[in-house]
Amino acid sequence: MQIPDDARFGAYTLPYGVFSTGGEDPRVGVAVGDHIIDIAPLAAAESLEGGHVFNQPSLNPFMALGRPAWDAVRAWLRELVTSEAHRPLVETHLVPAGAATLHMPFEVADYVDFYSSQAHAENVGRIFRPEAPSLPAAWRHLPIGYHGRSATVVPSGTEIVRPSGLRRVGDAVAHGPSLRLDIEAEVGFVVGTPSEFGRPVNVSDFAEHVFGLVLVNDWSARDIQAFEYVPLGPFLGKSFATSVSPWVVPLAAVEAARVRPPARDPEPAPHLADADDWALDLWLEVEWNGTVVARPPFRYMYWTPAQQLAHLTANGAHVRTGDLYASGTVSGPGKDQRGSFLELSWNGTEPVTLGDGSVRSFLEDGDTVVIRASAPGPDGGVVGLGAVSGTITGAVTGTATV
Repeated sequence: MQIPDDARFGAYTLPYGVFSTGGEDPRVGVAVGDHIIDIAPLAAAESLEGGHVFNQPSLNPFMALGRPAWDAVRAWLRELVTSEAHRPLVETHLVPAGAATLHMPFEVADYVDFYSSQAHAENVGRIFRPEAPSLPAAWRHLPIGYHGRSATVVPSGTEIVRPSGLRRVGDAVAHGPSLRLDIEAEVGFVVGTPSEFGRPVNVSDFAEHVFGLVLVNDWSARDIQAFEYVPLGPFLGKSFATSVSPWVVPLAAVEAARVRPPARDPEPAPHLADADDWALDLWLEVEWNGTVVARPPFRYMYWTPAQQLAHLTANGAHVRTGDLYASGTVSGPGKDQRGSFLELSWNGTEPVTLGDGSVRSFLEDGDTVVIRASAPGPDGGVVGLGAVSGTITGAVTGTATV
């Protein structure tokens, strides 16, 4: 099949999602070029064993099949889209991307968010605790995280209602819409193969359990978060919405992006010792109302996704098909590499001027944020990782819109 040179997804990426057309039931598709491969009827035409899992409104049944099935289907798809001999068959099962409606690609079982960018953690520490050490005492010893709310993980394009909550106003405490609504540019990892209850997942088994990755915007109400988070951490300031990209990029598609992790001091505990190079050289881009304001580099993340999974299960907690865990805000050492507006505006003291001349510190109603990413591909190419977007709407109090 013909794939435009500037296509967001080429013949190597082949991400999975869920789509529908013309009122039909949602089903699994694979994005390539300007089209979506309607994989269920294609699998039926090819008598692909287990192909019925693609005629489902979620990737979970396919992801539950495990690594051998993922690899076999990817090899089959790669052969179909790169061989001229298969072109007539493939083209009969193509749907124009513009004619499709995209849905949540998988059912989220559990959601965990980490805090693994050293630059981000140090920036936040300097902003909120200028007289104290910028990193929490445990930060260099383990991947710090919190358990989020899976029910409010939403697909890209979902409007984000400004949350209301308790926040400090001078010396008083008031309830009202968040005035410091923020983003966090992150990368999420989607579990396919579950683990056994009571048995930790080894760092070396990461690729046996994780199906692929998505882009994540962990929307954050900083004023609500600042008032509530001591002593138990994030709650209502985070749980109102987390957006994910509609296409899940297979882990195999970012093999060329693997790099050595950064040096750690002290050496990680035995259960976090690096067995493989699963730091990833991903390039993120944050766009605010059409203006690119930051380009956070993922390769500087202190803890890798393999270590995050190992630590998540280190106490015997198990993971299930559809579990999502996110990297935490991705920030680099440069000002233009900061993955949150809290950092970018330095808590409002250094406002950002957008391309239309407007000035922002935090999100205003009507603002749209798009996070994109790409990665090195084979033979010097580039692998597109898609995008996640969201637009802010007014807060709702009871039945009245503020």
